Amino acid sequence: MSSTSISNAPSPRIGSCQRTTGETELEVRVNLDGPGKATISTGLAFLDHMLTQLCVHGRFDIELSARGDLEVDDHHTVEDTGIALGEAFRQAMGEVRGVRRFGSAYAPLDEALARAVVDWSGRPFAVTEMGLVREMVGQVATENVPHFFRSFAVAAALTLHVDVLRGENDHHRIEAAFKAFALALRSSVERTADDAVPSSKGVL
Repeated sequence: MSSTSISNAPSPRIGSCQRTTGETELEVRVNLDGPGKATISTGLAFLDHMLTQLCVHGRFDIELSARGDLEVDDHHTVEDTGIALGEAFRQAMGEVRGVRRFGSAYAPLDEALARAVVDWSGRPFAVTEMGLVREMVGQVATENVPHFFRSFAVAAALTLHVDVLRGENDHHRIEAAFKAFALALRSSVERTADDAVPSSKGVL
């Protein structure tokens, strides 16, 4: 006598985004429920390194390919990577229900310490206080790191606060921020025991 097993495991939450402009061309696929596999190529090694931290510490599978006008500078590539990634995350979240909604985390890297707080509020807003002093880290202008976080927050329609509380080395400060961001995001998307909308309004 044969029997059929039925899995009650929830379906993985997957989102994607294709973005083409006169300055960049991006393809992104995100799985919120993966083991943390990173397949990332932006043409900016330092940005790839930071996005890998997002995958590993957030346990998100991310496939991301970006081709940008790096002969101009890194701005458009960093900005549009944040936009496309934020849109893919928002699509993967779908209707914000049955999740924690809020997430917060601290992450150190040697002398640096960062804090990130996330709210899938539907109200795009970002505050970043990173205290960066170097002009560049690798091929990425440090002014574009907070811009990445702001671009992500607007595209994902979430509220995001990223603060680097201390640190002497800007590489360490930025990497601690990405790790804290990854941990806070992971916490915010965790499923709850019910399918309720986590808001007193009943909708987000």
